[in-house]
Amino acid sequence: MKFQNKKLIIFDLDGTLIDSVPDLALSLNAMLESLGREHFSEDTIHSWLGNGAQTLVQRALLGKIEVNESIDSELFEKALRSFLTFYEQNVCVKTVLYRDVLDTLVCLKAHGYKMAIVTNKPEAFVAPILNTLGIYSFFEYFIGGDSLSVKKPDAEPLLHVCKELGITIKESIMVGDSKNDILAAKAAKMDSIGVSYGYNYGEDISEFSPDEVIADFKAMTYCLIGE
Repeated sequence: MKFQNKKLIIFDLDGTLIDSVPDLALSLNAMLESLGREHFSEDTIHSWLGNGAQTLVQRALLGKIEVNESIDSELFEKALRSFLTFYEQNVCVKTVLYRDVLDTLVCLKAHGYKMAIVTNKPEAFVAPILNTLGIYSFFEYFIGGDSLSVKKPDAEPLLHVCKELGITIKESIMVGDSKNDILAAKAAKMDSIGVSYGYNYGEDISEFSPDEVIADFKAMTYCLIGE
């Protein structure tokens, strides 16, 4: 599909632009070790990503994706602080850009698109990652999962970015790997592109009916500029 008259591309971060699983897994397992708990594999932790740090820590403490049991509040707060401390120390050690991300961002910027990031990752970690990977300058704006009172799949983060940049919903498009990205776009009545290579809990992103699904990042250029 070729999208017409778009001015703003809003990207998710983890699982869309970057593969951050190794550093997240390292930090989460360090947190678990500090509590005397068992480690989990990268594959298991991969399946837990997408809802922000608090939910990730809850899943690690429960050992499953469903957060349907109560967790002692003191234990949770201790675990969350520990995880955030470990992650701050390892925020971009093994994290990498997905293939073709840099070249595609260069192309999109050259064609005049404004770009922003809406992630459920805590905002404090976003700039260090973008700077370390050399892509900070491509983005007009970014917000994290703790920047507003709500996060994806709520529509508000997308609406907030459009308002801040003075661009309409119709002129904007959301690009992400997770159902949270697509559901947020639908709630905002914004077009969306789902990438099939990310962290969507083992589910096929097409099941959530984005307007387009791409298997590699460079296909963005065809969807938006026909190249």
